[in-house]
Amino acid sequence: MRKVIWAAFVSLDGVMQAPGGPEEDPTGDFKFGGWTTTYWDDAIGQALSETFGQHYDLLLGRKTYEIFAAHWPYIEVDASKLI
Repeated sequence: MRKVIWAAFVSLDGVMQAPGGPEEDPTGDFKFGGWTTTYWDDAIGQALSETFGQHYDLLLGRKTYEIFAAHWPYIEVDASKLI
């Protein structure tokens, strides 16, 4: 059985909306998109590299899926690295 590891960007007051950029999810007139970028440092980069540097399955919520799905067709994949 595999472990389930949960990772999320969440602020101390519980905000999870639009951590990556201002246009990511303006639902409900949310004006603070990209709120994580000011706090990004080497420690966060290292933690994410360790977490996502392995093979993993990704479970997304509906809004995040829609954001990813709109972007995936533009990703070029080196097929030699898929094996």
